[in-house]
Amino acid sequence: MTMTIEDKTLGYIRSQKEGVFQNQLWKDLEVDSRKCSRIIKKLLDAGEITRESAVSNGARTYLIKVYASETAPCTFLLAEDMFSPCTGCRAACQPEYCSLLRQWVENLIKEEQ
Repeated sequence: MTMTIEDKTLGYIRSQKEGVFQNQLWKDLEVDSRKCSRIIKKLLDAGEITRESAVSNGARTYLIKVYASETAPCTFLLAEDMFSPCTGCRAACQPEYCSLLRQWVENLIKEEQ
């Protein structure tokens, strides 16, 4: 499976505990600032990240963080050992493209191995 630039960006943002400034993000990802803005917009629209106004080294920019409300899919027991990772999740996403759900499934696979 090929990793998209959005997946790479989201992984990088996740690795930054306090978030990352957008004016630094495009440099770290080695993309131009316009492309970085388009990637950020896609991730914002998907509910994956948050963006807040900030100042970094005297320059106005944005602080980008992983969506803080839910860092992992919500899991609720439905019956005995069955549960749904998406029930109660507040991320407005499509399950086919949800990185939180994908991460949950990958963790299940790792546990079974």
